[in-house]
Amino acid sequence: MSETPDTLDNITYDELYEGDSATFSRTLTEDELILFAAVSGDVNPVHLDSEFAAESMFKERIAHGMWSGSLISAALATVMPGPGTIYLDQSLSFKRPVKLNDTLTVKLTVLKKEAKNRVVLECDVRNQKDEKVVSGEAKVIAPTKKVSLKKPRLPKIIIEH
Repeated sequence: MSETPDTLDNITYDELYEGDSATFSRTLTEDELILFAAVSGDVNPVHLDSEFAAESMFKERIAHGMWSGSLISAALATVMPGPGTIYLDQSLSFKRPVKLNDTLTVKLTVLKKEAKNRVVLECDVRNQKDEKVVSGEAKVIAPTKKVSLKKPRLPKIIIEH
């Protein structure tokens, strides 16, 4: 079954081949930055305080590094391999800051298939200027059973400042 915007279709271990790739994109909004701080507990002022951030090496507020990492997790869980994937290991190297309104694209590429349905994927995250912001590798257990699921609707979240 082919994926529509309302479904999540996985790619099983047997369907994955070295060199296969897939992408996932998301834009960092003010609300996403605040929500990530609230959920993670990371209230570093370089993320939340414009005056503090102006005095930092970045000269402006930046995203939490793990916001970019969470996009890799989302790509693995929803795109490739998709639903049923079990995350085992992740290496990350942060190359440049992510700023408000940056749109990041995660590109996952299958590097190798291992025993017991393990798959190693290259993780390349770039901004809208095609600048690398994060690189790394992930190891997952790929699903063995084909599934196509209705994408869950998330609740609307209102942020009170």
